[in-house]
Amino acid sequence: MTLKYNNYMKNKLVKTSRFLSCILRHQPHKIGLNLDEQGWASVNQLIHAASQHGTELDVELIKTIVATNDKKRFALSEDGKKIRANQGHSIKVDLGLKATTPPPCLFHGTATKFMKAINQQGLKPRNRHHVHLSSDDKTAIKVGMRHGMPVILRIDATQMFADGIKFYVSENGVWLTDQVNPKYFSIDNKTQ
Repeated sequence: MTLKYNNYMKNKLVKTSRFLSCILRHQPHKIGLNLDEQGWASVNQLIHAASQHGTELDVELIKTIVATNDKKRFALSEDGKKIRANQGHSIKVDLGLKATTPPPCLFHGTATKFMKAINQQGLKPRNRHHVHLSSDDKTAIKVGMRHGMPVILRIDATQMFADGIKFYVSENGVWLTDQVNPKYFSIDNKTQ
């Protein structure tokens, strides 16, 4: 019974986390939720709006997801009354990120099927605000594997920064930049 319950809870947390990612990063209008300019939503309004559209949430479930999400995708305000996604938005929000000096090397995980376009155009944010980079290759490998055979790009962040390109780091440690020109990356040999 305990194993069955644990699997049920794990599935519920994953399903609810995906729902929150969709609503807080891309489609708050889908349930009639309003985000403020910084991407914050009232937890009570989120619970009510989700319920009106067939998804049951409560404060404890939301707190559990914020605390246990392996990618730390969400944040609660200090008073616990508001929630937002830490990065990855396709809707207009201002997370208040300050430009900062990056580590010498950053990584980006992608798949072989995208490399022709990436080699020609570089890394672009597509429908998001920024290109997402990680400070370690393990995270980049996981990201690349979601899309097919992974390719890990090693980004020369030191040179980009020296050339005046800005970097930001989200609350959950994801490095962000507007785009990455092909001259700043190489394929990381560990994945080849």
